Amino acid sequence: MSFLEFDNVSYGYGVGSDKYSVLSRASVSVEENEFVAIIGFSGSGKSTVMSLMAGLLAPDSGEIRIRGQKTGAPGPDRGIVFQNYSLLPWLTVHGNIELAVRQVFPEMKKEEKEAHIQHYIDLVSLKGAEWKKPHELSGGMRQRLSLARTLSMKPEVLLLDEPLSALDAITRSALQDEITRLWEQDKRTVVMITNDVDEAVLMADRIIPLTPGPGATFGQSFEVKLARPRDRATLNFNPEFRHVRNEVTNYMMNINLESRANCLSMTRVLPEVQPIDLDYRVNVQAHVV
Repeated sequence: MSFLEFDNVSYGYGVGSDKYSVLSRASVSVEENEFVAIIGFSGSGKSTVMSLMAGLLAPDSGEIRIRGQKTGAPGPDRGIVFQNYSLLPWLTVHGNIELAVRQVFPEMKKEEKEAHIQHYIDLVSLKGAEWKKPHELSGGMRQRLSLARTLSMKPEVLLLDEPLSALDAITRSALQDEITRLWEQDKRTVVMITNDVDEAVLMADRIIPLTPGPGATFGQSFEVKLARPRDRATLNFNPEFRHVRNEVTNYMMNINLESRANCLSMTRVLPEVQPIDLDYRVNVQAHVV
């Protein structure tokens, strides 16, 4: 039995005939401590998948299970790191983490709680910035704080919703290494959303494409057999890296072409409307009369 299961899940926005299908009978399984990257084009439903896994949305049909048990409302068993940090601006680095720890571990003694908070501050290399507020931190530091806050809750599943897409290339590379290091050090089941194939191959054990919507589903799964730790400086010379990257890229391009072809073949009925007469002189004469 898989650790995390997404079983024939369908979800759409709207009501009745106006409902837009985002996902249609989508299924995927993730093993315990596995690092899975879900990739897809913009608008394919990647963030919807993440919200469903986190419990922020409920599926229209199908089930989402952890250890065989159906999931419900959001809980500390599923920690999510958002793209936009989602930090409380009036709290310090320490305060943002403390709030999460206090909610999840209310019985934790003060000394133990302080050691727990400091452990995760040190883990993401924010020592010395404990009393700074989010506006005093760089984008990379804010994302590390968001990651530390989520990890401090000790979730069974870590959900990463394109957490690096808003960062510059150098900071993004540094945080890719940081997240991989943390995962190797403190094993968790990780599901990461990304639209960067190279990032997926560098970080994940397995890559699962999401087909273009409407009615998206999960496509072919690609296993990444590269040994860990992975050195980005030499990856481009690794034949396995190039092979997986090319396979995933070609697959994504093909399903995108198929999706466009299907859209072009659809029959569209346009409404019968008459244009408004915009002739200035006619309108002025009518007004005078």
